[in-house]
Amino acid sequence: MTNLDHSSTPAAHDTPANAGPVLEFRNVSIGFDNPVLENVSFTVGPDETRILLGPAGVGKSVLLKLANGLLCPDSGSIFLFGEEISRIPEEQLFHLRTRTGMVFQEGALFDSLTVRDNVAYQLIQEEVPDEEIDVRVREALRFVGLEQTFSLYPGSLSGGMRRRVAIARALIHNPQLLLYDSPTGGLDPVTSTTIIELIVKQRDVYHSPSVLVTHRLQDAFTMCSHRFEPAEDRMVPLPGNQTDSKTTFLMLEEGHLIFDGSLHQLVHSQDPFVREFIE
Repeated sequence: MTNLDHSSTPAAHDTPANAGPVLEFRNVSIGFDNPVLENVSFTVGPDETRILLGPAGVGKSVLLKLANGLLCPDSGSIFLFGEEISRIPEEQLFHLRTRTGMVFQEGALFDSLTVRDNVAYQLIQEEVPDEEIDVRVREALRFVGLEQTFSLYPGSLSGGMRRRVAIARALIHNPQLLLYDSPTGGLDPVTSTTIIELIVKQRDVYHSPSVLVTHRLQDAFTMCSHRFEPAEDRMVPLPGNQTDSKTTFLMLEEGHLIFDGSLHQLVHSQDPFVREFIE
């Protein structure tokens, strides 16, 4: 990756050491024509990364939309930064959403807008002065190694570059929680590793809590077994057989949360579905 100036990258909000969960699901259920999630409960603590695993169609993306208030559960409660968001008015929810960053599947960039305006989209809606927008967008793009794309359009970028721009957009508000929806889906292994390196960098340098949806076990295991080394500006393996203690796993099967635990617990699980998924 390109050498970056860490002094000018987005900084995470300070979180008190005794703070409660940044995100909590309590017995959350939602369905459309059929049940999608049923009685799902878990928490995301400060500095914690939760990797959400499961095959296609089990409700992983729906869970992220619930976490950001884009969907409302049929039953149960969702707490974001300690506030119950399941049924609060939209105007109250907007402020909480600005404290989260969302990376949608395949980036979800606006092809008719430049990279600058894609990354700055929320700032433009808030009528932030252009000079401030330019500074903040360049900082976010510098963090993902793409400052040179400032004036380009998404159509001129590779798939991996588009995902990195999407991450820059998610970071523009210095979020207190990051939600990644299959950030490496459809990418080749080398590009996928570049994206995971950025996510590990955000985790280790700015200690941002996050929920990451993936079906790629290699990505999940890489995140657990590596750390970001600022002095070398790259991701490096943890020594020995160490794993990152604050990166843990959730797994969904047919709308039910069937696993919540560490990598060690995951690989030694005797649950037949878990074993089939990871083998």
